[in-house]
Amino acid sequence: METQEQLFIRVVESGSLKGAAEQLNTDPSTVSRKIAALEKHLGVRLLQRSTSRSTPTEAGIEYYQGLKKILDEKHALEASISSQKESPSGTLCVTAPVDFGAHFVVPVLKKMQQIYPSLNVELILGSQYEDICSKGIDVAIRIGKLPDSNLICRKLGEVSRVLVASKNYLIENGTPQTVNDLESHNFIFYSRNQSRSLLELISEGRCESVKVNGSFTVNSVTAVKNLVLESVGIHLGPRWFFHEEIRNGDLEVLLPEYTLQAYPLHALYSSASYVPAKVRKFIDLMVKQHFDFN
Repeated sequence: METQEQLFIRVVESGSLKGAAEQLNTDPSTVSRKIAALEKHLGVRLLQRSTSRSTPTEAGIEYYQGLKKILDEKHALEASISSQKESPSGTLCVTAPVDFGAHFVVPVLKKMQQIYPSLNVELILGSQYEDICSKGIDVAIRIGKLPDSNLICRKLGEVSRVLVASKNYLIENGTPQTVNDLESHNFIFYSRNQSRSLLELISEGRCESVKVNGSFTVNSVTAVKNLVLESVGIHLGPRWFFHEEIRNGDLEVLLPEYTLQAYPLHALYSSASYVPAKVRKFIDLMVKQHFDFN
């Protein structure tokens, strides 16, 4: 069983006594008694409890932040004198966007297991996890602008983008020759946010923007590619995912004389002072990947 201090940290990060109990495969009453004993020892209330949530009090927040710092320093000291410093072990849990994760993250995790046989890996495909700490996630791979958070991020590279359409679509609807020509075409969008945003293209240092319209929005790059190949419309998406279709002539790049702003690619993790070897090695391998396919 974890110490009372470690248990308190787990409750804060999971958001409830029940959440912490489920992670430890025990019952909430046991967790509650441990936290109560810690509060009695300190002489202060650390948590505001309710049926579904347990939120730290002002004193609880201060205690949590202090404990995290102490434990991170302890882990860093142990790692510096342990052979595990350079030998990842345990379980590495990573989350990444579905298509990107399948294409780029799976090979890295496979390589890590080949190098470090004692390492177990878990890959969660999807971008719905914002609070990675409470979900037990070590690293989150994210594409695009990052929201403000307390997580540490490391830039892995950039994902270049491209405007693509099928030959049949262009035969039926005409090939855009200017940025303004895009207004009259049907677009396939990956997200509502993309459908609401202006499309910006850069040529010779000058930016041109246009509002485009579309009849289909789907949050799967695979589904988008199929729709583009079926001549439903034009798409602005990651070059890497359309590389083969562009190379073999199934899809055409539109307005190639223009540059599209690339999306930044980051790895997010929870601690700056203590970064486990499994996290460091994974991120180092991801940095070596190539994402553009220009």
